[in-house]
Amino acid sequence: MSIQISRTAVLLKDALNYRSMRQDMIASNIANADTPNYKPRDISFEQALIAKKADLLKSDKNQLQMAVTDSKDIKPQSQTSSYKPTLFFRDGQMAGNDGNSVDIDVETTEMSKNSIMYNALIAAMKKDGAIFKSVIEASQKVN
Repeated sequence: MSIQISRTAVLLKDALNYRSMRQDMIASNIANADTPNYKPRDISFEQALIAKKADLLKSDKNQLQMAVTDSKDIKPQSQTSSYKPTLFFRDGQMAGNDGNSVDIDVETTEMSKNSIMYNALIAAMKKDGAIFKSVIEASQKVN
């Protein structure tokens, strides 16, 4: 069990991991632009992050917790759901004579958009950390 300082940090970490996986997948598509019968792949993780956010931000205050009074009692089960991105084949581009449907323009555009989102997540992580840093520095000045 790890210490969780911020719920936002958990979401940002997962979003960064997914963005990194997507960048690798797009790079793989570009690398296979000349591979016969290759279909470009992509990853969708927005729904997984939305589900995880809803789970992290839900309020457990109104739920009755199960009491454990004896070591032989049944232990409460924590509900864990899997937050996994969805892998899919990006369709819609015309396949060439060799059956390859990688469009370099689409791939480079998607890579640029993904890079911008990755950099925005890094900036959000820095801002989230700066908030805690300012609180710690302010508490040191109080003494």
